[in-house]
Amino acid sequence: MSDDRSIAQCFNGDGPLAGAIDGFRPRAQQVEMACAIDEAMRERRALVVEAGTGTGKTFAYLVPALLAGGKVIVSTGTKTLQDQLFRRDLPTVRDALRIGADIALLKGRANYVCPYHLARNASEGRFRSAEEAADLRAILRFAEVTQSGDKSEFGAVAEESAAWFAATSTRDNCLGQECPHFPEQCFVHKARRKAMEADLVVVNHHLFFADVMLRDEGMGELLPAVDAVVFDEAHQLPETASLFFGSNLTTGQLLDLGRDIRNETIASARDCTALIDAAHAVDKAARDLRLAVAGENVRLRYRQLAGQPEFDAALATVDEKLAAIEAVLETQAERSEGLAKCLERCGQLRSRLSAWRAPEAPGMVRWGEVFSQSLALNATPLSIAEIFRREMGQQARAWIFTSATLAVGRDFGHFLAEMGLDRIEPAVRTASWGSPFDYPSHALLYAPTGMPDPNHPNYPEAVAERAWPVLQAARGRSFVLCTSLRAMRRVHEALAKALAASGDDLLLLLQGEQSRAELLDRFRRSGKAILVASQSFWEGVDVPGDALSIVVIDKLPFAPPDDPVLSARIDHLRANGGNPFFDYQLPRAVISMKQGAGRLIRSERDRGVLLVCDPRMVDKPYGKRVWRSLPPMARTRALDQALAFVETMDAAGAVVAKG
Repeated sequence: MSDDRSIAQCFNGDGPLAGAIDGFRPRAQQVEMACAIDEAMRERRALVVEAGTGTGKTFAYLVPALLAGGKVIVSTGTKTLQDQLFRRDLPTVRDALRIGADIALLKGRANYVCPYHLARNASEGRFRSAEEAADLRAILRFAEVTQSGDKSEFGAVAEESAAWFAATSTRDNCLGQECPHFPEQCFVHKARRKAMEADLVVVNHHLFFADVMLRDEGMGELLPAVDAVVFDEAHQLPETASLFFGSNLTTGQLLDLGRDIRNETIASARDCTALIDAAHAVDKAARDLRLAVAGENVRLRYRQLAGQPEFDAALATVDEKLAAIEAVLETQAERSEGLAKCLERCGQLRSRLSAWRAPEAPGMVRWGEVFSQSLALNATPLSIAEIFRREMGQQARAWIFTSATLAVGRDFGHFLAEMGLDRIEPAVRTASWGSPFDYPSHALLYAPTGMPDPNHPNYPEAVAERAWPVLQAARGRSFVLCTSLRAMRRVHEALAKALAASGDDLLLLLQGEQSRAELLDRFRRSGKAILVASQSFWEGVDVPGDALSIVVIDKLPFAPPDDPVLSARIDHLRANGGNPFFDYQLPRAVISMKQGAGRLIRSERDRGVLLVCDPRMVDKPYGKRVWRSLPPMARTRALDQALAFVETMDAAGAVVAKG
């Protein structure tokens, strides 16, 4: 068992981390954070920690986690961070500390090749393109040689390729122990078995909450019982938990069911043509349901959907076709495990559909999300606090929540209330450490004057007009982060005109033109690029060095008030005597703002300008809560001072480069 003294010694200038990691520097904030986490782990308490960029929070929780001697789960925000933690950070710390801890990586089943579904879909031979067929053949070869089955290890097929859907399983269509490939050839089972045996398991938030729901439904426990859980990027938890504590029915699920029924019928019940016909009828009903709702990339409340004749009729047809195929499946289910599973899935989809159409849904908000090719009908809890608090009470263990953005100022009340941490015993401890970076000297917050109201019809063009002189002076090297896709496209269009008129050779990039990874690669390689983006680039993007020196934010990132989930939560808060703006909307905007601003300074040598165009940050009383929550940058409202700062930071960068 560790103690504060041994924890601190790990971070000394002559300690094990310094001896194993190039450029390691002792940081008081990192040591204090590690000691606080170690104490919480020893006492099996809950601790909420905000640590500014550069604190080194990953090592601050890994050291006590590895020294604790028990079993620990570390949950990250994304699969990319999960891979980085498992393949780079964890081995580095473990080797430095000379600890023989077993570590394991565990992802959701959709990340592992499924031999059963790969073989079924490859034999069917129905592909939307020659490229998809080639990708599936490549995955077949990969499946023969891989030890893990993890698709992230096979870069020859893009992660977004449709072939992966045919090569993996989902919670809905996995046959479990009834699968003929279980357990010897099941990569999910192998990964889970390793996790059960490991001392430290790396998961992601989606997998963690999926497991909570599996236990709630009595389907067994995916993740092993542990002594401590560490949530990194914990600010994402409320949103992620809401997804899994709710339910959804999508046209994609219906189409997947139809496809799997056809495959299983061809393999095990070829003589039952009625099943093939019924599967085609489900496909048509699913596509007609999508076509019954106008629009694209929009969210609609239940009352905006229910009652529309075309939608109601299409929904009734889906139920009718599911009932029809369920009746046929009942006569064929004994012919294969796959058909039996399809029968079970059909019943589950009908139950979700019935629940979504029910007259009452206490504690839930029902809504629809329309995509270009699909429609999702969702039921989301108004609050996840009670559900998560119940999960925490299942077993005495330490719960560590950490992120660079959890507090508003130094107030953790919003996060604690959302997660149900404000009403547990013993009381949750909170702590915050600012960034060790020299923000006052290295960063400038520029709030331009003369901006119109954010609701003005020409606001995006005004953003581009104010930003352009700074972008031009910095020779690109800029992110322009917008709060909506529509604003993003208009700002990009205005900047394209300014760039064409100037004759500069800067590279102007737009989110959506390529994948996020490809855009970031082009951005880094160019050294003079301007990337105009929306939500996808507000967090989880790390571009240290001179490639990124300017971050422009068009508006304070308030969620749109007509969002179905937000509007329902606002109504709920107001009905219970709360103040929706100050209790919910503003804290969320502040945390999102801190994430966007966090893209700017990523190392001790970085310098940059954060340009916030929204006049409300200065003009509105609540604006102080926003800028006071940001790192302690120098501040100005004058363009000439912003341009002068760009010159000085470039001069300083040149000196550093020479030295």
